[in-house]
Amino acid sequence: MDVNGENLRFIMGFKLKQYRLENGLSLKELGEKTDLSISYLSEIEKGKKYPKPEKILQLAQALGVSFDELVSLQVNKDLDPLPVIFSSPVIKEFPFRMFGVSPQDLLALITGDPAKAGAFIRTLLEIGQDYDMRVEHLLLAALRSYQQMNQNYFGDIEDAAEGFLREMRWSPEPPLDSALIANFLQEKFHYRFDEETLSGYPELEDARSVLVEGAAPRLLIRKDLQPEQKKFILAREIGYRHLNLKERSLSSAWMNVASFDQIVNDFKASYFAGALLMNRELLCRDLTQFLRRPRWDGAALLEMIERYQVSPEMFLYRASELLPQFFGLKDFMFFRFSNGRGSHFIELAKLFNMSRISIPNGIGAREHYCRRWMAPKLLSALKEQQQNGSYDGKPLIGVQRSRFIDHGVETFGITLARPSSVEKHANASGTISFVINEHFKKTVAFWNDPEIPVVEVNETCERCSLPAAICRERAAPPGIYEKQQQANRQEKVMRDLIERMAGE
Repeated sequence: MDVNGENLRFIMGFKLKQYRLENGLSLKELGEKTDLSISYLSEIEKGKKYPKPEKILQLAQALGVSFDELVSLQVNKDLDPLPVIFSSPVIKEFPFRMFGVSPQDLLALITGDPAKAGAFIRTLLEIGQDYDMRVEHLLLAALRSYQQMNQNYFGDIEDAAEGFLREMRWSPEPPLDSALIANFLQEKFHYRFDEETLSGYPELEDARSVLVEGAAPRLLIRKDLQPEQKKFILAREIGYRHLNLKERSLSSAWMNVASFDQIVNDFKASYFAGALLMNRELLCRDLTQFLRRPRWDGAALLEMIERYQVSPEMFLYRASELLPQFFGLKDFMFFRFSNGRGSHFIELAKLFNMSRISIPNGIGAREHYCRRWMAPKLLSALKEQQQNGSYDGKPLIGVQRSRFIDHGVETFGITLARPSSVEKHANASGTISFVINEHFKKTVAFWNDPEIPVVEVNETCERCSLPAAICRERAAPPGIYEKQQQANRQEKVMRDLIERMAGE
């Protein structure tokens, strides 16, 4: 998170107000407990002032929290959108004040109601056309905030998926048969399935499916998709129908993002599909057994994924929905990379970040992600196997403990890579990576397996301070890091100059 003085004041203000309300105190009552004026407390809560240490101590004692809790940048789930907002390229670049909108207005809205946030962001789209703001950047950022406020877990959708299974008398035991899903859509909603048409439209090669609505909906599905991907598409259609989601995308690829409601409904249908294919209770049981293993066993994880008959990415993302809620593993990242087989550039195709590590992404982000991460390593190994003819068609799996040299944080990442069935001549990888803290160590028995490599990493080559002599994997010069160092030197010289001149 980009932490400057203004951001610190906002976070302090939100936390002070939250603790005050939790204690049932008015501003007047808090003022009486701390000998601070109502107007001063109000200015703190509005992010206009940051109190001195002795006043913070007074506030902490009056609210029954520690000094560290009050000044910490860590926030609870109600304020989870704050780090996302502060680190978002859109939020950083858009001139809100020019249009009479203060950061306080924006933060109060987004931390309140996601639906209202969507309405506000749609307004920004209208006034921000001259700033080349793309719809998906704004709306997807709002969706991520919505997910983070809920720790990426939605119990009502989980219950709906389980209720549907009971209603249909389908067994939750994996795998769920594709034929059952297809027959239900055909009999209940008169769906017709077409795996031939899309191949005649090369312009739609990014779309896994397209729905042609009507009394008898026609679902166009790419023929070259893997069976588990086709099954997910069918399960998602049940999600739209069973959850009664009207406003939706007609394609799996977001070609026309119309509203926040559309984005949220697409997300809900996909969440439902994952919950349908990977039952909450059964997957938690399997994950519990796996995490209790004393040693890392990649083969056992692959067997579990194969038993559910889902793609590796689907499985890892489904795990990211359940592990925070039922295992307390809340400090994590999920990301997907893609890499053209004839290209050295690795593209970050998807990122869901619930950790305190800032990963550059978004508008115009063309930086080279650290080649010491497991994902680039596996993608490189996969490409080599494909070139020498030794690839056997199974996903590659790898695990690594990564120490971020600029954060002082260590993560535990599991990565799976295989050929992309969406992009021709490309490979893709999915990673779920957890910050190693005391709770993680207690939950994951194999976290300290001596066979697991421990590697020093950074976010991107452009931001990395490691010398080229140490990092042989470097894919680009450290331009951003060097510019920042130069700026720091210039600022120090300027401060020294001002101090010297002021003393004359």
